[in-house]
Amino acid sequence: MKIKNSSRVKKILSFRDKDGRISRGRDVYDKWKGAHWTLSALADIGYPAEDKSLNSLKEQVLEFWLRDVFFTDVIIKSKSDLAKKSGVPVINGRHRVCASMYGNTLLYLTKLGLFDKRLELLADRLLHWQWDDGGWNCDKNPDARNSSYMESLLPLRGLSLYSKYSDNKKIKTAVKKAAEIFLKRKLFRKVSDGRVMKDEFLSLHYPLYWHYDILGGLKAMSEADFIKDRRCSEALGILESKALPGGGWAAEKKYYTVSDEFNMNSDSVSWGETGKKKMNEWITADALYVLKSAGRF
Repeated sequence: MKIKNSSRVKKILSFRDKDGRISRGRDVYDKWKGAHWTLSALADIGYPAEDKSLNSLKEQVLEFWLRDVFFTDVIIKSKSDLAKKSGVPVINGRHRVCASMYGNTLLYLTKLGLFDKRLELLADRLLHWQWDDGGWNCDKNPDARNSSYMESLLPLRGLSLYSKYSDNKKIKTAVKKAAEIFLKRKLFRKVSDGRVMKDEFLSLHYPLYWHYDILGGLKAMSEADFIKDRRCSEALGILESKALPGGGWAAEKKYYTVSDEFNMNSDSVSWGETGKKKMNEWITADALYVLKSAGRF
């Protein structure tokens, strides 16, 4: 109840209208105050499960993500087809869709105990869109053949958690395939030459939103029970090396500003100190969870 009644949660939920929905902004995905991100934030900080007062927000996001357009595959043969046809583009046999949106929705609704038969539809979409290499990608470049870390992290997390409540055995298979795209790259290195994929992956952020960093990757490996795979070792070592002398870990960078206005990338609350020498409680909690799961703490 402390979390539910905290000033932070009250502020996050203060943008609801009389019907319990968030009608301000462009749509549910409005960054970072739309209904999608509101539920995501609540789930990540341990908001109590099965709170019926969140049902209106649940309905709002499910109505949005389960529209007919997301159940329609459209074969794209030229750039002009993208403008002409409505549906999920399929280019060179691969679905080009922002699967992170669906993975996150499945993750937060499951975490919040807002179960509904429609969650199976979210999982089904992710299985249908999964690439052969195990992940997902929204890149409409016909030559794109590798999954995106940013589009694959949340589907992995969502499917991993939902698999504990579903009898669909295909979900566990999908989770294993998705985990492999991270593991074979040691969570942050290129397969081709072993170089760091992006320097940004080595910085720690909170909230991570739809982005990726090694802590987010390690958290996903912990949740999916792959954290003791030897290919996580280097990333775990880097995380350990980032521990502050006085204790805890820092949010080295952030992806938000704080504002009451519905501006792009503005959040309603601060998520603590940011800076390489400043302890952040949220990063610290995630780091401790990962290291304990790995048997290193």
